[in-house]
Amino acid sequence: MRKLLLLLASLAALPAFAAQEGTRIQVKGEIIDTWCYYSGVMGGPDAVTGSAHHTCAMWCSAGGIPVGLLTTDGTVYMVLKIGGDTKSARGDTMLNLASHVVEADGIAYERDGINYLVVSQVITDHGITRHNHEEFGPVPGFAIPDPNK
Repeated sequence: MRKLLLLLASLAALPAFAAQEGTRIQVKGEIIDTWCYYSGVMGGPDAVTGSAHHTCAMWCSAGGIPVGLLTTDGTVYMVLKIGGDTKSARGDTMLNLASHVVEADGIAYERDGINYLVVSQVITDHGITRHNHEEFGPVPGFAIPDPNK
């Protein structure tokens, strides 16, 4: 009985979200890998953007980690879909955009403090504009084993 009540309660909530209107926006930002950005596993926010993080961003994306769009004002949108992709945006659908700065047109949604973006069109792909691999290197310092331990 408890499971039935939980199911009915969750079904009752679906129409409210489905009916929620989004806001059409045009936004500029970098396509990021959300795991490394939010977890801090690879370093601070500067270390998980640009050319220093490009290879990792592609691996995470290919592995199914959701991609995000980090705007110039610091807002992060979870990207649900890009363009005419008929599937939900799996990570590997956006491999060619990993670490690229793009200008996008789409519909933005906000729910429970999380921003979502359904991209209608990538208007401009600026490529990788943040060349910070020389500053951060190909492997973060904390990932290199200490020979004295």
